[in-house]
Amino acid sequence: MDIDQQHWLKRVRRCPSPFADERTDPDDIALLVLHNISLPPGRFGGGHVEALFCGELDCAAHHSFGDLAGVEVSAHLLIDRRGRCTQFVPFNARAWHAGLSTWQGRSRCNDFAIGIELEGTDTRPYTKAQYRTLDRVTRALTAHYPQLHSGAIAGHNEIAPGRKTDPGAAFDWAGYLQALDTPRPDP
Repeated sequence: MDIDQQHWLKRVRRCPSPFADERTDPDDIALLVLHNISLPPGRFGGGHVEALFCGELDCAAHHSFGDLAGVEVSAHLLIDRRGRCTQFVPFNARAWHAGLSTWQGRSRCNDFAIGIELEGTDTRPYTKAQYRTLDRVTRALTAHYPQLHSGAIAGHNEIAPGRKTDPGAAFDWAGYLQALDTPRPDP
């Protein structure tokens, strides 16, 4: 995977979100935050996550969507259960994914983080396809943004402890980080 000059992944589906703005310093990309999401909770597919991030969710479509009326949230990327990746916000812009958050003494993580949502739940294993795509995306990001590395990756639960639990116990941190440390042959 490659990143173009406008900070979008090449050959990835784009669905620009209105829930983003300029970073205070567009060159300060120093954290990768992993999340999970499913709408309705525990159900996958259906396009509801994309609709939420694009401000188009029909909150009457499911009883669990009632609390989402008026919510303005986004992430840079969504990786669905099949490993398909959709980008909502260019990486040099601030997506609204972290909320009240702190990382290594720095608050307001949205200012300096890239947010990746994995379609999933805290307790349901993620798919091999998701891990393959996440590996490729992470490698592209760490190659492009010099402050990103394996020590600058956190779960939402780590930057908002007590408030958030994702990506949850089902996320294979050891396998993900080990795969990143394994060199990949050139294609």
